[in-house]
Amino acid sequence: MYIFHWLKNVAFCRWSGKRLIISTLKQQKMENPPSPPKTVDEYIALFPKEVQEILEKLRTVISENAPDAEETINYQLPTFKLHGNLIHFGAFKNHIGLYPTPSGMEQFKEALSAYENAKGSVKFPLNQPLPWDLIREIVRFRVNENLERPGPKPGSPGKKIDPMQPRTYARVPVF
Repeated sequence: MYIFHWLKNVAFCRWSGKRLIISTLKQQKMENPPSPPKTVDEYIALFPKEVQEILEKLRTVISENAPDAEETINYQLPTFKLHGNLIHFGAFKNHIGLYPTPSGMEQFKEALSAYENAKGSVKFPLNQPLPWDLIREIVRFRVNENLERPGPKPGSPGKKIDPMQPRTYARVPVF
């Protein structure tokens, strides 16, 4: 009886020389993990139909309020970028996560107090309707904040350093 239960979990067997190599389903999954999504469409397709509808509506609301923002996957989450990260969102087992950065959370602290939140994130339970008007306001605030932000600092990862341009180094006293 025990042997048959164990055989149900066998993914495949093969001979290697004189030994029989047995791989279980768990080992098979660990060796071939699913690749992370590369587009927002791929990310949304990973979820059940009801959650897909919520994610599509959230995507639409964000893109309508940030029409110049670029869609991408960042931190394995759908992300909108406009002069830097604008907002991230994602679906989880019991909630939809929205990540408007700490400044976005601080600006709407009172309105978001009804939801579980942290420094830069808020969790909207799946069993309640999302506050679409509040999400629109948050996105508009983040768009204005990113547009008012000064450009990248010299030497930051966003700016390429010209190898032909002389560099200045800190002076070190010679003893």
